[in-house]
Amino acid sequence: MKIGLVSLGCPKNLVDSEVMLGLAQQAGHEITNDADDADVIVVNTCAFIGRAKEESIDTILEMAQKKDGHPGRRLIVTGCLAERYRGELQGEIPEIDAVLGTGEVPAILDALSAPAAAVAAGAAPMTLFTRSAEGHTTPATLKGIASRHRAAAAERDLPTYIYTADTPRRLTTPGHYAYVKVAEGCDYNCSFCIIPALRGQYRSRAHDDIVREARAMAARGVKELILISQDTTFYGIDRKERGALARLLRALNAVEGLEWIRLLYLYPTTITDDVLEAMAECEKVCKYIDLPLQHAAESMLRRMRRPGNRASYTKLLDRVRTRLPQVTLRTTFVIGFPGETKAEFDDLLGFVRDVGFDHVGAFTYSHEEGTAAYALADDVAARTKTARQRRLMELQRGIVEARHAGRIGQRVRVMVDGPSDEHDLVIRGRLEGHAPEIDPVVYFTDCDPGTLVPGTLVEADVLDARDYDLVARPV
Repeated sequence: MKIGLVSLGCPKNLVDSEVMLGLAQQAGHEITNDADDADVIVVNTCAFIGRAKEESIDTILEMAQKKDGHPGRRLIVTGCLAERYRGELQGEIPEIDAVLGTGEVPAILDALSAPAAAVAAGAAPMTLFTRSAEGHTTPATLKGIASRHRAAAAERDLPTYIYTADTPRRLTTPGHYAYVKVAEGCDYNCSFCIIPALRGQYRSRAHDDIVREARAMAARGVKELILISQDTTFYGIDRKERGALARLLRALNAVEGLEWIRLLYLYPTTITDDVLEAMAECEKVCKYIDLPLQHAAESMLRRMRRPGNRASYTKLLDRVRTRLPQVTLRTTFVIGFPGETKAEFDDLLGFVRDVGFDHVGAFTYSHEEGTAAYALADDVAARTKTARQRRLMELQRGIVEARHAGRIGQRVRVMVDGPSDEHDLVIRGRLEGHAPEIDPVVYFTDCDPGTLVPGTLVEADVLDARDYDLVARPV
């Protein structure tokens, strides 16, 4: 059969999508990028915040419409939304033939050919969707279902699946970079986060298994390996393996063919000196720290059930910069968490101004059922959240502009990514301090596009800055 897959959400979800495609391809199925040409459409969903859930629902409904006039075409829904709302999805969208949660990735092969999944007895009443008089399904408000979903999560077993180096994967990223999960799940209890209920407890992959996958990726032409998990610096701690991440970095640094090794999703309490030392010593490991801090005001962090405070975070970042003088610092913040006062937000602004992060993401708080914070009043007005988000990002824009002004005239090392989304003849790349998809890019000028091969590292002179991006001329 021809299999088409739509992957939504984070890189961790993308790896699951690549594994499902790899399993399908190994079983003899054909992969297609055209949903209209597919015999089976798979939607791998996200359910982290409200906007992600709405995007997932919209995509499912869009793909469900493609079954009209094609009685043999099948629709499978997988991932976090499926893990969280299995009963609703099966009960309210009859076009769905199978639903697989985050721990059921290998079951994709059975779902591809199995008869339409039976709706579980006593499926929940409509909450995710409403139906028009004509019978059309549309997204609803996603409210009023907290207690029922907490009870459902308590009754079911948490996911335990994680792939290995022997699991087939069909990469969907450009051929020169790939994501590698070093672990799955999460053991933290942040009050705003549903991930532990969707992904299960933290479980690290074996050191040798990750190294084998890295070697296989390098043999396929991958130049940049991006290590991901819910907390990458927690790697090995669940297995009582002291210093596991530092050893892993040194082993990956020795893999022939790799140029860059990047770490995403670090945690403030698990960035140890041995990890920083390994990052400093290993020439292939990007001097790049992605550290989602969420806030800086101590009172806010306590309500979020996050460790530390502004002083401890400042001390940590000073220690990072001492060990890694050329480090690029990225963080994310949640704006408008329940009870956030103007004084607490101003404390966050002062922290961002003092630290001078290279990259900042700011997200308005999403009131999610099934989280501890759902018991709190969502008392920061939506317009206030948006205004504070805008103010923070305006501050960050000024920090970036000042930093970019100092870059003009510098010679930098750039990884070529290939044609930009805007035009095939405009080639873009990234600095060591730029992660794909989430950070700014470098646009090349005064060059022959045909000479810039994706996956190669080139020297370039920075000529200009445009908002967050840079313009450079290859040497």
